[in-house]
Amino acid sequence: MNSVMLEGVSVSPSKVVCVGRNYVAHIKELNNEMPTSMVLFMKPNSAISHELNTFGRVLHYEGEISFLMESSKVKAVGFGLDLTDRKLQGELKSKGLPWERAKAFDGAGVFSDFVPIHEEDIDKLSLKLYINDGLVQEGGVPLMIYPPKVIIEEIRSFSSLEDGDIVMSGTPKGVGVIGQGDTFVGEIYLGDEKILRSAWIAK
Repeated sequence: MNSVMLEGVSVSPSKVVCVGRNYVAHIKELNNEMPTSMVLFMKPNSAISHELNTFGRVLHYEGEISFLMESSKVKAVGFGLDLTDRKLQGELKSKGLPWERAKAFDGAGVFSDFVPIHEEDIDKLSLKLYINDGLVQEGGVPLMIYPPKVIIEEIRSFSSLEDGDIVMSGTPKGVGVIGQGDTFVGEIYLGDEKILRSAWIAK
């Protein structure tokens, strides 16, 4: 089982539950329709990785505030990269087919270490993503269509959240193609305080 780290302890999620189209500006940049209900999809444990690898494919990055669950509540926060084969996703969507081939392949969920977060602080969280020292994505809970509490309630309405599962809360505008050798730096903020920083070099 693949794992993530929380305060030096290895945690193996059974699954990653992801929210699509949770920022209005991101919906517009991809010319998607505004959802009338929450868009959810899953990545298996085999998608979890600490390395950013394109596998020789043209993949897009999507930076996301990600939550580690315990007792169906948020225990910790981390930075996640949802890797997407955008061309394949478009082909599947046009045929009304599921997205798994474009979103749930091995290595499609890249995660930082996680840090504990108090439940009352969740609404103060935001992220920044830099590529080669340039800011490409910025957003946070106040800009989400569905805040984390609502996301978790919706997931639990049809699927159990096991201890160690990850919830990815959607990506702000600024997604794009991953270039081999690009340096990615993801940061999580609690208000104005930076509480997490992680870096990857794309292979």
